[in-house]
Amino acid sequence: MKRVAAQPAYVLHRYDWSESSLILEVLTRDYGRVAVVAKGAKRPSSNFRPVLLPLQRLEIAFGGDSEIRTLKSAEWAGGQVMPTGDALMSGYYLNELLLRLLAREDAHPQLFDAYASAVQVLASEHQEALEPALRAFELVLLREIGLLPSLDAQTLTMAPLDAAGRYSLVPESGLVAARDGDARASLAGAQWAALQQALDDPAPFSTTLREAATAAAELKPQLRALLHYHCGVATLRTRQLMMDLQSL
Repeated sequence: MKRVAAQPAYVLHRYDWSESSLILEVLTRDYGRVAVVAKGAKRPSSNFRPVLLPLQRLEIAFGGDSEIRTLKSAEWAGGQVMPTGDALMSGYYLNELLLRLLAREDAHPQLFDAYASAVQVLASEHQEALEPALRAFELVLLREIGLLPSLDAQTLTMAPLDAAGRYSLVPESGLVAARDGDARASLAGAQWAALQQALDDPAPFSTTLREAATAAAELKPQLRALLHYHCGVATLRTRQLMMDLQSL
């Protein structure tokens, strides 16, 4: 790969590589998830040390032709302060989803923009927007990587939705008519159709955020089951950590 310069990016995760260097998983706008080595980043005098932080927008340059590229430069691109508390844990949760579900070097510019918008919401300290932002990002992520069925028709039959009927999103079957007693894990047909229309918008995160705000509680168990199914785990590490902290 030729040298890539001035690339918008976020640090998703970091690993120790040697006594002085780090390997980073970064989300870039035009190249997707990329692994880079930041040589000397752990040294007190390194210019990388104060910059390579999660949930902070960066502008990076990298190059090389191996699976792990070499980070050439990284600068803070400005923006919001670091989220704290539940918002910080929610940001780590978004990072875990991207690490588990997004293949390396699979570019999704619209997903990058959705992530950037979600991070801004997390840093805004508006607690009431936290759950809708997570649900909106989950929907955009699943849509972008091809794991979300169409939300304006029943998946197995492609029959149109009844606006007043209740439907559930099931990992192995897609969108199906809800069974009796599934009211808390289902949405009305009109709500699913509105979510599909929002996802089709040129700026899907902001429009989906508005729709998710009225259905975040019902969406949460359905999206959680779908994400766990595709991640191949019963509980994500960040979610388990959040539950452990809440129990203390």
